[in-house]
Amino acid sequence: MTDLARTLRTAALAGGLTCAARTVLRRTKPGGAPLWDRKNHAGRDVDLCAGPAVTVGVATGALAADPGARGAALLVTLTAGACGAYDDVAGADDPRRGPRAHLGALRQGELTSGAVKLFGISAAGLVAGTLLKERWADRVLAGVVVAGTAHFLNLVDVRPGRAAQAALALGSAGLLRGSLAAAPMGAAAAVLPDDLAERGMLGDAGAHALGGALGVAIVAGNGRAGLVAHAAGLVAAAACGERVSAWAAKGPDGPR
Repeated sequence: MTDLARTLRTAALAGGLTCAARTVLRRTKPGGAPLWDRKNHAGRDVDLCAGPAVTVGVATGALAADPGARGAALLVTLTAGACGAYDDVAGADDPRRGPRAHLGALRQGELTSGAVKLFGISAAGLVAGTLLKERWADRVLAGVVVAGTAHFLNLVDVRPGRAAQAALALGSAGLLRGSLAAAPMGAAAAVLPDDLAERGMLGDAGAHALGGALGVAIVAGNGRAGLVAHAAGLVAAAACGERVSAWAAKGPDGPR
């Protein structure tokens, strides 16, 4: 199979399964509607069905991608999606945001859903690094890149379509090095119209699943120099997270 054919198959599989899973979840809403329904920034009724749907789509699409990174992508996507879904439910009413706030709560003896998400995705990133890289330094850098990319996608997910658009932008360069980035891109493209129309939202589950999978694609396609550059950029973005969130929350006419 040619690289182009594998890329197209991966994107189509991820996008198709994402749409199918979202449709099923929207019709059934397991556990009841209150578990899935939310108000977005504008007070409109949306649901969280896209998040688990994206997780399923990306994980399955990754199985059709480059063989060498399939296991790592599957592990990170499922872990990030599960941790994000837990935070969507358990942390829905928690006003604390960002790693600093959750680590501060942990120092006070409280394990928040945000801390579970932080440690769970970071651990999955380190395992993915172990699967993809031989040297310990590269494995640690891989963990930073995977967790940092997942966090970055969630960081910009403050308005309809922002996280999906960021995933498409970040993934486009990854397609030049292999088909793995096609899975999150296919899933992001599948949910983008619904997200922009404010019928649904990715939530932490969808944003982290997309970001985690893209992080694995970055790790798989880069050597140490590339990992250092990506890790530095992601750490810088996390350090100024409040400013990034404030910028992302602005429309063409300023905050709204």
